[in-house]
Amino acid sequence: MKTLPFALSILALASCTVGPNHVKPDVSDITPAKWKWKSAEPRDEAPKGEWWTVFKDRELNRFEALAVANNNDLRAAMARLDQAMATIRVSSAALSPQVNGALAAQRERTSGNPPSPVPIAIPSAQINSFNVPLQLSYELDLWGRIRRSIESARAQAEGTTADYQTVLLSLTGEVASVYFQLCALDAELAALQRTLDSREKSTGIIEQRFKAGVLPEVDAARARSELATTKAEIADVKRQREELVSGLALLCGQPASTFTVAARTVSDHVPTIPSGIPSSLLERRPDIASAERKVASRSAQIGAEVAGYFPAISLTGQGGYLSKDTSSLFTADTRVWSFGPSVSVPVTGLFITKAKVERAKSAHQESIADYRQAVLTAIKDVETSLTQIHYRQEQMTAQGDAVTAAQRATELVRSRYEGGTVSYLELLDAERTSLALERQTSQIKAQRLIATVRLIKALGGRW
Repeated sequence: MKTLPFALSILALASCTVGPNHVKPDVSDITPAKWKWKSAEPRDEAPKGEWWTVFKDRELNRFEALAVANNNDLRAAMARLDQAMATIRVSSAALSPQVNGALAAQRERTSGNPPSPVPIAIPSAQINSFNVPLQLSYELDLWGRIRRSIESARAQAEGTTADYQTVLLSLTGEVASVYFQLCALDAELAALQRTLDSREKSTGIIEQRFKAGVLPEVDAARARSELATTKAEIADVKRQREELVSGLALLCGQPASTFTVAARTVSDHVPTIPSGIPSSLLERRPDIASAERKVASRSAQIGAEVAGYFPAISLTGQGGYLSKDTSSLFTADTRVWSFGPSVSVPVTGLFITKAKVERAKSAHQESIADYRQAVLTAIKDVETSLTQIHYRQEQMTAQGDAVTAAQRATELVRSRYEGGTVSYLELLDAERTSLALERQTSQIKAQRLIATVRLIKALGGRW
């Protein structure tokens, strides 16, 4: 009962934790009121799901599955997450007593003429010593230094979890974007191949008419030039396609030399993503969640450094057996032990502690600025994606009208050329315009799909 007040006082002191508690940064001054944003409550751990399935493309689903299973950047992110979880366990271990065992054996020879104030004849001797100690040390976390360190490590691990989700979202988004670019190039190749077939046929007819003296040589030269130009454009598009296939292979964790992608066309199915749902964007974006967890980690680190101003109290003890020979090592008379507290009081180290606290506070302010920047970036991403989707739709509508008109104009010019009322140059000009518009249409279709992918990423991969 006499020791009870002392034990209670120790427990009361142990509950003391110095330094500031984490407060989520206020971003109400930079978030749009019309979105009705809420304070950051990270929900990045919520499963994002296979968002790419909304495009209803089996080939895209296959490539996404390959990337998720084999991408090395994603594996590295998972390894970093495992490291962060191990760091928590390392930090938490400091709350428990540290016990170490050892086994020591030593043989020594003493001097027969040791230095001494009074000359005493001491014979030389050879001594054996065998020691089996068990050492114990325990730091009393009176000021919360260890607990703040654990708090910081836990926040860092949560931030690493969000970083993993960021890598996953970026990876799957990049796979989808590259895939849609491939589809656009395949559509361009199909249009160019149709044009090549048509021009090969036309060039043959024009060459025959030139040899028969019906057409001038300039028409035959122009026909040969356009035929060669079309072949060159096909080669260039094929080059671009191979480069994209190699990039997709890297994303999927496959060797580019053996990775192939069958020809596809650009899908007309563009999923509708609700644009009025960013009110919980801060809760879904993994990059924002990571930035917020970094703020929490830096806040806890301030407390860990502030604890350096106060005395550190540790309990140390040692027990075991010490003997001159092994036969009597574990007898009752060879038992030894010691136990006692130690107090370390900073004196000259106060200046170093002050510098460490100031450094921790500056790091905390830096993380707040990074967090606010992440929020502004998220707003920009959503607004940019919505703008792209809106104007790509308008562009696609106008482009469709332009393609229809160009195809009709080409038919009319061809009829007039065959009737001999216009030159071959006018026919070529009409065909070039029609082909260019058709190729642009394929790219615009792909960009509409890519803009939708970007909106999904901006919304955290979930809505």
